Amino acid sequence: MAIVCTHWIMQSHAQHMGDRFLTGYPLKGKWHRSPLDVVSLYVDQKPEGDQTAARAEEFGFAIYPTIAEALCRGGDRLAVDAVLTIGEHGNYPVDERGQKHYPRYEFFKQVTDVFRKSGRSVPVFNDKHLSWNYAWSMEMVAISKELKFPFLAGSSLPMTWRMPAIDLPYDAMVDEALVVAYGGLDVYDFHALETLQCMVERRKGGETGVAWVEVLKGEAVWQALAKNSWDAGGWSRRLFEACLSRTQTLGQARAGFGHRYPTDEDARQLVKEPFAYRIQYRDGLKASVLMLNGLVKDFTFAAQLRGQSEPLSTLFYLPPQTNVVYSAALMSKVEEMFITGKAPWPVERTLLTSGLVHFGLTSLHENSRRLDTPQLDVRYTAPRESQFWRD
Repeated sequence: MAIVCTHWIMQSHAQHMGDRFLTGYPLKGKWHRSPLDVVSLYVDQKPEGDQTAARAEEFGFAIYPTIAEALCRGGDRLAVDAVLTIGEHGNYPVDERGQKHYPRYEFFKQVTDVFRKSGRSVPVFNDKHLSWNYAWSMEMVAISKELKFPFLAGSSLPMTWRMPAIDLPYDAMVDEALVVAYGGLDVYDFHALETLQCMVERRKGGETGVAWVEVLKGEAVWQALAKNSWDAGGWSRRLFEACLSRTQTLGQARAGFGHRYPTDEDARQLVKEPFAYRIQYRDGLKASVLMLNGLVKDFTFAAQLRGQSEPLSTLFYLPPQTNVVYSAALMSKVEEMFITGKAPWPVERTLLTSGLVHFGLTSLHENSRRLDTPQLDVRYTAPRESQFWRD
């Protein structure tokens, strides 16, 4: 296999993911070593702390100056059986909406140019968003279907452990869903949106796309919380409480307490700059994603299922550094696709979440204007089999 990445330093995505194929990873109580050999690498930037030369020397692969040469191993035709692309971290422009212009689309196009020239294709994984440009994201999916190769993308959150270890019942009817998360926009909101999407895509009728999205900021978030109603412009407090009752990192605003449920004033004191996605799906599902740095440092999900008295809720558990086993969970599925030639979930999940980030940050840039999103008419059927780790 070939690896194409922006840069490779300690704790970068390339290090987390690439090392899984070089050194192995824990799997069901054993140390699993991939049957795939990394034979070539392209790295776009080499900042201080670059590990690529050391990795190449230790593991015997070659570093090439272009993506085409890496895929062809110095020849003129495709000479690998799989491609891992990691367009995360590095020095790249940031636009007025706050999206960093990682070259994921450019990497993909160079990879598929080699496929076209060679007359054959191999499986490709793309880390995180497809692209900061939603039109390019759609083009990437279209090219994968045109050239008929397995294409996977996205976040590690859908793959990690859950506490409790539950999934949304397949074909459930869902009225409202909520994710409470932390981190920066264009980075961790993507993870939070994939947390939401991997659950709600299992609802009755499958995924039908998003009708509109808006992103609130600051005081508008607290006003929306106080409304305790989606129709009034907020979200369910019951779901909010369910999420906070699953978190293991609940912040405390008052000295001497370690376990106190926050009042609204506590939350205001802890969270200096809250953000909230409000998402209206085309089939009527209502969903919100709250980014509350200072109140929590993890990802929780809750949903109100029709006919159920209590919300369904869970924590998406992320083990600590430096052995971030959730990257192993994701790479185990990537390895599965590389070997079997079958993607374990539709790439349309990440097409939709890439679009939600794109249009969500556009909404925020335009003073939280609600944006109709006919472009997010993304339809797909989720696999019935749950993908997250239990062992």
